[in-house]
Amino acid sequence: MRRRDREVKNPEEILAIMRQCDVCNVAFFDTEFPYVIPLNFGVEYENEEFTMYFHSSIAGKKLDLLQENNKVAFSMSCSHNLITGDLACDCTMEFESVCGNGTIEILREEEKMPALTKLMNHYQPGIEHKYDERLFKVVSVLKLNVNEIYGKRLKKKSM
Repeated sequence: MRRRDREVKNPEEILAIMRQCDVCNVAFFDTEFPYVIPLNFGVEYENEEFTMYFHSSIAGKKLDLLQENNKVAFSMSCSHNLITGDLACDCTMEFESVCGNGTIEILREEEKMPALTKLMNHYQPGIEHKYDERLFKVVSVLKLNVNEIYGKRLKKKSM
């Protein structure tokens, strides 16, 4: 990372940034260009490892690409705030972001509910989530095992 003064290394701080984000952009390998798609997600940090969860239909382009190559990259950002100046080059943007890569897999039927609960807890923490188990037949749940993760932030007070 070129700007070490903006780097976030502490895993708990990285997790806090992730918990503020609404969407994770995931890039899959495609033939000529990467295929990037915004996804809702859940995240956990256990035993010094990050794991992310996504839901999907049971068919579609990302699942087709996943069958060919399960290595992905991801990014998310939040806390955006434009800082203006007298000149255009004086403008900057406050932000917090997390990027990384890893391998993604499709979970088995019995793993879906706990993973979906982690995803739902990201958006609605502290409540009991109920599911229509008939829908589990038409949803895939993806698990991303994070290999590398990077946090970065720029806040006005740090300028």
